Amino acid sequence: MIKTPSPSYSLIMRVELLTKPGMLGKVTSAIGKAGGDIGAVDLVGFKKDITIRDITVSVADLPMGETVVEQVMRIKGVKVVSVTDRTFMIHQGGKIEIKNKIPLHSREDLSMAYTPGVARISTAIHENRERVYELTIKKNTIAIVTDGSAVLGLGDIGPEAAMPVMEGKAMLFKEFGGVDAFPICLNTKDPKEIVSVVKSISPGFGGINLEDISAPRCFEIESQLRKELNIPVFHDDQHGTAVVVLAGLINALRLVGKRFEDIRVVVSGLGAAGIASIQLLLSSGVRQIVGCDRAGILYRGRKENMNPIKEKIAEKTNPEGIRGTLSNAIKGADVFIGLSQPGVITGGDIKKMAKNPIVFAMANPDPEIMPEEAGRYARVVATGRSDYPNQINNVLCFPGLFRGVLDCGAREIKEEMLLAAANAIASIVTEKEISEDYIIPSVLNRKVPERVAQAVREAAIETGVARRG
Repeated sequence: MIKTPSPSYSLIMRVELLTKPGMLGKVTSAIGKAGGDIGAVDLVGFKKDITIRDITVSVADLPMGETVVEQVMRIKGVKVVSVTDRTFMIHQGGKIEIKNKIPLHSREDLSMAYTPGVARISTAIHENRERVYELTIKKNTIAIVTDGSAVLGLGDIGPEAAMPVMEGKAMLFKEFGGVDAFPICLNTKDPKEIVSVVKSISPGFGGINLEDISAPRCFEIESQLRKELNIPVFHDDQHGTAVVVLAGLINALRLVGKRFEDIRVVVSGLGAAGIASIQLLLSSGVRQIVGCDRAGILYRGRKENMNPIKEKIAEKTNPEGIRGTLSNAIKGADVFIGLSQPGVITGGDIKKMAKNPIVFAMANPDPEIMPEEAGRYARVVATGRSDYPNQINNVLCFPGLFRGVLDCGAREIKEEMLLAAANAIASIVTEKEISEDYIIPSVLNRKVPERVAQAVREAAIETGVARRG
């Protein structure tokens, strides 16, 4: 497989070059031959007969980065002074901070923001606890709660190692939704303890975003918190994924001229995202869904690799009672949704699907089938990656969704709000724009969170869970 350089593996090499013609060209040629992609060449300074430059290089992985540096070091008249990993550099000291919204320049400022004036605010909230939304940060603040048990593709890495991911999530909430979010990384995997801790800290937050908690515990934790809290609780790995999958599928079906009630969908992967996607697709009118995991096709009465959630899903899916492998399931299917692991299907499998097959291969970073191979047989291909068309990315959902629920003070997130979010995302792609390579808007499209927030807010009001209009 060809390895493509990415900014996520980006280096700054400081080099000293002999000041004579052709030296910089030798360096850039060596970088290119080693597979690196040069982003910038900056002049830093001079010494006697020496030119000092910073060269920014993107590589595909750490071994390629080491090769690039080794090749440059071999050039006579070139000295590599330092190598800086840009991704590590931006994480120094963390990526988020707290800033004051009002100045503290005088005694008057202090007397209003803190004692004695703040006592009057506390008294007002004590007399009417709903005023906490008006007079504190609760109105616009959520907690991002994790135990670090299912982080990205890294697995169970613990709460400390999960922190950078949660900080990044907080940045996305702020940038795209204007929502203040704070990481809460818990040193426990006990569902009861997690529920207890979140309940205890909930008075300070307007919502709870559960993140990277492994299945099946994530289902129990979310369900219990939704019962016991009067603020919205949302597990993004489940519902954020499901919403964006549904949004992409709405437009893919528009393109191929098929209806939800007529298609057969195969879902590979029955973890948090897979289960939630199946549930939302069922609510959208899909009648034939077949789920698969490492034990093969899910069916009623299966004993291997089961849990209570899978048992419930088995009752609602696979109406024909198909058994066997993923390859058996995919034969004749209209849609394949991969939320599992790399390389589980082949071009030959897609060739056996129904006419105009739709393939969402979303395992990251390596999908269930590479888009180049899938594209030979599928009408529409989507992945979770940013370097291919049709990226299915949760950032299209969660910033706008929480913007909407916070704006109306929603007490919970109903399924109608998830469906509204999916349709809002899909609606960004117009009839004139839709194509095989454009079924889902860009994650950088600022219209998306605005439209999602509006749709979610309206759905919350219609379903009666909004505190205010």
